[in-house]
Amino acid sequence: MTERRGFIKQSLIGAAGAAIGGMGFTAKSYASIRGSNDRINLALIGIRNQGGVHIDAFCKLKDSHNVRIKTLCDTDEALFAPASKAVSDKSGVKPLTEWDMKKVFDDKEIDAVSIVIPNHWHALATIWACQAGKHVYIEKPAMHNIWEGRKMVEAARKYERLVQVGLNNRSIDNVREAIKFLHDGGIGEVYMARGICFKARDSYGMAKDSEPPATLHYDRWLGPAAYRPYNEKKGHYNWHWYWDTGNGDIGNTGPHQLDIARWGLNKNEHPISIYSSGGIYGFNKDSNAPKTPGVMVYGGVENYGHDRTTQETPNIQTATMRYEDDKIIEYEVRNRYTNGEGSLNIGIGNLFFGEDGYLELNGDTWKAFRKRETKPFAGSGKSKDNGTEHWANFLDALRSGKISTLRADINDGFYSSALPLLANISYRLKKELQFMGGNIDMEKFVNDPAADAMLTRAYRPPYVVPNEV
Repeated sequence: MTERRGFIKQSLIGAAGAAIGGMGFTAKSYASIRGSNDRINLALIGIRNQGGVHIDAFCKLKDSHNVRIKTLCDTDEALFAPASKAVSDKSGVKPLTEWDMKKVFDDKEIDAVSIVIPNHWHALATIWACQAGKHVYIEKPAMHNIWEGRKMVEAARKYERLVQVGLNNRSIDNVREAIKFLHDGGIGEVYMARGICFKARDSYGMAKDSEPPATLHYDRWLGPAAYRPYNEKKGHYNWHWYWDTGNGDIGNTGPHQLDIARWGLNKNEHPISIYSSGGIYGFNKDSNAPKTPGVMVYGGVENYGHDRTTQETPNIQTATMRYEDDKIIEYEVRNRYTNGEGSLNIGIGNLFFGEDGYLELNGDTWKAFRKRETKPFAGSGKSKDNGTEHWANFLDALRSGKISTLRADINDGFYSSALPLLANISYRLKKELQFMGGNIDMEKFVNDPAADAMLTRAYRPPYVVPNEV
């Protein structure tokens, strides 16, 4: 097998040598990409919640794309047994388990890593992986702050690694069809895109600080974030609602719809003005109020109806982002009770408004309406997707060696993930912000040191995103 692998690599280099320059890869880096008949060995870093989705997707692709999950990695060893069983049951291969991602990166047999860990770890884990020669699938949002997202792009290009961001809509056929319809002028020039996240969430409650579970490597879990005592309401899944580790629902669900909005507007740049407002609504402020039952939305952690919470991020938030040509992206988070929008009753989705009509997009279903007409004149057919397309695209790109094969390259992921992060800076500072985003050397605000300070963070040694990647 080793001789065959070497032969395949050399054959690919010989056949594609003239084209490598156009791919952005050198011959040396291209040689590390597997041949079409070689197995891709994968490590999955982060195996809870969305990690299970990745397990299912890659196991479904084991035959069609010759991929194997070799190693499962998580800072909480309590997750190893059920996740390992899931991989074994779905693929017939028992994976290795490891809590230290650096040991995974040291494994020369690992070709790529799929990273499904809290947002505050995305940048450093991706940079370490690129430095170790691994290709990366990183979940959304690509990064926790703007500055480190730029470092991720730099690392991917410097080490010539393929980095796919988990903006799955980019691989859904009907979504791609809708975007093409917009780009082809289906509703005329599009002047505004609206993304929405109407997902009623109950309170996740409060808890006293405590000792972390014996199975959890807490210092490693905390990583780049400032030290804080362990608290179960700030840990598994709940980390989304605290600024040091998460970005609220606009940075959780939001990157999907904000990516579609930016894509539909065909904007490959940052907005020049951002305004966001909102707050935390619908929860009791009285800590002595009786506990109320909650309804689980997602996350697998205990939650409550209207109970008091230590949540920091807003559960109601609106944002408006304007580009240099005055085109607009709107986004709204409603984590309380609400109706849907449009004829499709959209709860999580998008609307686009053009000079000749509008388009509604709800999951993989879309309809376009002409002017004041109430019946759609265009729309989607039945989806043929099976839910693994975005992961398959990543694996296809590894075999092709072409950045252009990726449907959500890190550069696209960076620009889309920047939108909710910019909105959160405006929300936290309670003011409209002007941004100089046209030049990558000028990713800063206009005469606003307080806002500039929030483009990055203070990193906790030794978990520091470096200036030079």
